[in-house]
Amino acid sequence: MPMHLISVIGNSPGVGKSTLCRSVAEWLTGVSASVDHFEEADILTRAAFQPVVEEFAGGDSAVRPATLVECTRAYVAESLAAGKDYLVTDALVPFVPSLVAWGHDEGTLVHVMEELVRAVEPAQVTVVYVHDDPETALRRAVEREGDDWEDWYVRKLAGSPGTRSVHDLASAAAHLRFEADLTCRLLERTPWHVLSVDAGTLDAQEAHAHTQRYLMDVRGSSSGRPST
Repeated sequence: MPMHLISVIGNSPGVGKSTLCRSVAEWLTGVSASVDHFEEADILTRAAFQPVVEEFAGGDSAVRPATLVECTRAYVAESLAAGKDYLVTDALVPFVPSLVAWGHDEGTLVHVMEELVRAVEPAQVTVVYVHDDPETALRRAVEREGDDWEDWYVRKLAGSPGTRSVHDLASAAAHLRFEADLTCRLLERTPWHVLSVDAGTLDAQEAHAHTQRYLMDVRGSSSGRPST
């Protein structure tokens, strides 16, 4: 069986993306699989992504799309060489929020997605897309992290070329709705498996059970794209 890349992404802070990613990695490790759990902050420390860190720190606070693609290719290649069964990544592929924030248009993102599809071969890919109403999810994130986090998040978006229209949580939620629609359109163009996880109706335990069932079905199927 090929190595399986499981990318857990979310449409907003506060949807439980990292919690689900961690629980999936723990489950797979518990069944004796060789698992690399790539946490969101690991992009700053992994050797394969050092060029991303260097470009981001180079003064423009942005990274060329080609660098993201090549670093992803290097990460997959080193994981294959290490004999990993699963890569479980938190907010990694396909990099849509970062690319949008850096001001890239949809045409560029379509090209990047095409390049990423080739870069991750021969790994089998499942994108687990955790989503909720952005306003609800953002309120949840503020309750968890505090008012200082809200100020930081709004400033971060307002300070980036592609998200300068954001000035408060309401405009942040509007941007996240746009970004969610874009992400779904882009994923539809790929051959990847895509699982939708509705954080508005599923708690953390239910989200994990839903994801686990789906991944078992994907792993057991020899061909085709399971329905979501």
